[in-house]
Amino acid sequence: MKKKKSLITLKNVTKNYISRHRNILVLDDISVEFLSGTFYLIIGHSGNGKSTLINILGLIDSKFDGNYTIYGQNISTLNDKDLAKIRMQHIGFIFQDFYLESYLKAIENVIVPMYINKDISKESRKSRAMELLDKVGLKDRIHHFPRELSGGEQQRVAIARALANDPDIILADEPTGNLDSTNEKMVFEQLKKLSKDGKCVIVVSHSDLAKKYADVVYELDDHKLREVKK
Repeated sequence: MKKKKSLITLKNVTKNYISRHRNILVLDDISVEFLSGTFYLIIGHSGNGKSTLINILGLIDSKFDGNYTIYGQNISTLNDKDLAKIRMQHIGFIFQDFYLESYLKAIENVIVPMYINKDISKESRKSRAMELLDKVGLKDRIHHFPRELSGGEQQRVAIARALANDPDIILADEPTGNLDSTNEKMVFEQLKKLSKDGKCVIVVSHSDLAKKYADVVYELDDHKLREVKK
């Protein structure tokens, strides 16, 4: 069995927003470690900071108190260019609303993230995109536009796109929120497979089904993160 590696560590992370001269606490003193080859589920009521936590983990939000270490580097020592490079190379994002470009075919949507990755040659982009779409069961849909795909198929294109630069970390914010039960199961199966392949998969979801696939479940309650039994 492949040894799991520590990819992300948060220590005493606290996040506040200032609104109308009021200090609003969103995340309170969160310390947690995320390992490779593990499917993490984060649950909790709306407004408790789940999406804020995902934004911090995804290096979209770097304004908080506490320490965030990724690949052994404290992000407070990194500039915006460094953070953007880590996002591009090591983090894949999946969202509830897919965010596919409507005027691009499935294969073209998957290719888009590769344009900023100098490690992927121009000649290999198409074959890599085809391989990823085949991996998520869409080998026969590569030339379809998003409007020609079901919700579940669109989300699988989004998963393939998230894998375009072969990231170690997948962040999924309510990835099945717009899907029926059949497609919901299919998406969670895809995410589970990614974790078994060695990826660190971190999912925010209200779905009870997600617990079946998760290795570790955390709950954000009263702005604090705690592990809960499945």
